[in-house]
Amino acid sequence: MPDTTRSLVEGAFATEPGAPRGGERDQKLVEDVRLLGHLLGEVVREQEGETTYELIEAIRRFSVAFERHADAEAGQDLDRLLTRLSPAETVSVIRAFSYFSHLANLAEDRNNLRRQAASEESGAPEEGSLARSFARFQEAGIGAEQIGRALSRSWVSPVLTAHPTEVQRKSTLDTERAIAELLAVRDGLRGAGARAENEALLKTRITQLWQTRILRFVKLTVRDEIENVLSYYNTTFLREIPRLYADLERQLGRRVAPFFRMGNWIGGDRDGNPNVNAGTLTMALQRQGEVVLRHYLAEVHALGAELSVSRTLAGCSSDLDALAARSGDANARRDDEPYRRALTGVYARLAGTLKALTGTEALRHAVAPAEPYEGAAEFLADLRVVEDSLRRHHGAALAAPRLVPLMRAVEVFGFHLATTDLRQSSDQHEAVLAELLATARIELDYSGLEEAAKQKLLLELLADPRGLRVRNAVYSANTESELAIFEMARQLRAGFGADAIRHAIISHTESVSDLLEVLVLQKECGLMHGTLAPREAATAKVDLIVSPLFETIEDLRSAEPIMREFYDLPGIEALIRHSGGEQDIMLGYSDSNKDGGYFTSTWELYRATTALVALFERKPGLTLRLFHGRGGAVGRGGGPSYQAILAQPPGTVKGQIRLTEQGEVINAKYANPEIGRRNLEILMAAALEATLLAPEEAATPEFLAAAASLSARSMAAYRALVYETADFADYFFSATPIAEIAELNIGSRPASRKANRRIEDLRAIPWSFSWGQSRVALPGWYGFGAAVEEYLAGDDGGLALLRRMNAEWPFFRTMLSNMDMVLAKADLDVAQRYAGLVPDKALGERVFAAIEAEWARTVKAVEAINGQSRRLADNPALERSIAHRSAYIAPLNHLQVELLRRWRAGQVDEKAQNGILISINGVAAGLRNTG
Repeated sequence: MPDTTRSLVEGAFATEPGAPRGGERDQKLVEDVRLLGHLLGEVVREQEGETTYELIEAIRRFSVAFERHADAEAGQDLDRLLTRLSPAETVSVIRAFSYFSHLANLAEDRNNLRRQAASEESGAPEEGSLARSFARFQEAGIGAEQIGRALSRSWVSPVLTAHPTEVQRKSTLDTERAIAELLAVRDGLRGAGARAENEALLKTRITQLWQTRILRFVKLTVRDEIENVLSYYNTTFLREIPRLYADLERQLGRRVAPFFRMGNWIGGDRDGNPNVNAGTLTMALQRQGEVVLRHYLAEVHALGAELSVSRTLAGCSSDLDALAARSGDANARRDDEPYRRALTGVYARLAGTLKALTGTEALRHAVAPAEPYEGAAEFLADLRVVEDSLRRHHGAALAAPRLVPLMRAVEVFGFHLATTDLRQSSDQHEAVLAELLATARIELDYSGLEEAAKQKLLLELLADPRGLRVRNAVYSANTESELAIFEMARQLRAGFGADAIRHAIISHTESVSDLLEVLVLQKECGLMHGTLAPREAATAKVDLIVSPLFETIEDLRSAEPIMREFYDLPGIEALIRHSGGEQDIMLGYSDSNKDGGYFTSTWELYRATTALVALFERKPGLTLRLFHGRGGAVGRGGGPSYQAILAQPPGTVKGQIRLTEQGEVINAKYANPEIGRRNLEILMAAALEATLLAPEEAATPEFLAAAASLSARSMAAYRALVYETADFADYFFSATPIAEIAELNIGSRPASRKANRRIEDLRAIPWSFSWGQSRVALPGWYGFGAAVEEYLAGDDGGLALLRRMNAEWPFFRTMLSNMDMVLAKADLDVAQRYAGLVPDKALGERVFAAIEAEWARTVKAVEAINGQSRRLADNPALERSIAHRSAYIAPLNHLQVELLRRWRAGQVDEKAQNGILISINGVAAGLRNTG
């Protein structure tokens, strides 16, 4: 019988013989996991009974023996035990092991924060901190003035998206936040009583977690996605970003202009999502406005309570007196308190703004809602009156805790909270233009025109002041919806400010006409002012930055030629300059990977960025801003953000960068405000270092030639498997839980662009997510081993060159490091079980044999280049984490395979389906960066 004094999680990190250890610095982690494990064990015993608890313990012991010690007998015992479980037992076991992953994540996050704090206190701040960046600037002789100039020209923006890889419900996320907060509080507790009370609260939250339904019964709506992402603003962004600015200013010794902003796709990203329209865009902006305005209202109310300054004891400025006089606050008790009266008026105007922009009411009213602010700048001006008066009358200390962060928040978030992007596929824009032109009898077959003819016609339309729509004509629902989006964007910008919507992103940009079409649609909907007619061209401007998204390998190769041709068209460069001189270009990591494999995708992104930078260096006065469409998994551009930004080719950042934050990565990075602050700091520090400490190009011609050669070979190997192997799609749909993932209700967007099983039409996100679940992680490594093996054949100096590339070239080193991480998280023994699900046994064996052979080649190649004989030798903390987790993820995979086999054989029941879906949740939580 298992030792019932130790639970599922308790043995995970602490006392298993042979488990990797981190020494004294991880002792607190061990203690936290023991505690959480003990409490989880108590909850399982109370909720499910002693028999179930002991069953879970037996599975844990067998799995640890097999995974960590290669105990074949334990592995056989584990298989027999897992296959004999009843449906109810299976669900209980899956839930227990899934919650281990969740709790382990919280414990690791807390330990990471401790280690970061200890590093800072020791005077050796960690890489990615502002303190470390400023130490490097000092060593390089870069002073405050140079840093300040760079920041004044910068724009750094994480953009939150709603792609379907976040498998946790908001209820679960909220409970986990509460557990994380209790762990943080526990660090500072003294005395047995306080710790016992904390432990009781932790058990309460773990009980809540156990009794909360882990699955969604209905598919997420766009409204759900909006609400989910807004929760991170209240938890983290609204308070932590102003604090981060304050830290930056302390390091710099001077004030900096706002350059770090938030972005958002939810509500405006309609590429492949029929549920996004003008209504969801309005909903998104109104809810964003409500969140930020209610934050301001709460802060102004609290500020009024704090600024109880009496004019009999401290004076105030005449401007503050005037602000107080306009407030409408006639309460005699505040007659000698001008700051409170002034802030009462500010609150009343904010309440009026909230009502005007969102239709909702403020929670409290000292006076009636007043005239709305015309914009955030007017609100900020009133706050500056308060600040100026305090500073002039010995009250600067009163401004620091709340007023100054509030002012910074207004600069960053305005009344819009985050810049919401519009995104649509180029073929949809073309379809709208084709219908408009045909209805107006201008061109009956626009889509059939050659590219040159399209460009000529579109330029003529941009020079014509007349619109295209015919009065009383009936247009298709699709055309009406697309036009409504642009028209609503114009209205929302007028209400919430120009920063509310700045970009129109064009998915699948393949030609210059794709960009011109969006300009014409802006003109049609009132977002273009003036025309490209000769007499107006010099003053014409558009409201939205037309942002092409280059996604496939072919698209990336065409990026520079397309942009060069676009800017060579008559009037275009002048139009962009007069519109603000900014050009955002988005680069797709996901589809390029699905198209050509990891190495080729990474290499073509490198080539595209360097070519685009060279193009815009010949256009002084124009600002190029690259937007990196990165996901959580390495195959989708994931991996450590700090290294990823610093690995960008020299000259490609220059203070300008946007990057997506997607799926479960948003929760991992930003659910906890302390961790969120750290991740935001990493982005800020990396952007600064990439701008100011950009090294000379380390990529010698020899390096570039080697990378190009490896890319060609890698892509050939990848496509030979994925696109040229007969029935590979059948293998993929059978050997991964892709079909079952579609039932998880984890996003408002369909998993495939078309109703078929073609890999080409499958969205890159579920493609990558499915390979992660089956522990192959194929998008993060496949093809590299074959490329290296072929490259080195007959070339005695090839390996030495690749080792030099790893030592001297950040791009290559980061790529190899990320691949190393993927290989560490993959498990081909587990993956082989999924291959056994393929009905055509010959197909399953043939494809898996190809995967296994390439795996061996890739491991050999990575070890030969980095000189390490084991995975993650240069990242022992992550190595320990993965080693600890493997024994707890493996049973989830084994049970998932068994349930998939039963389900697909027709043994259909609700518990089996729930078990499959919960196991997907648990594996994703255990692996973390999977989507």
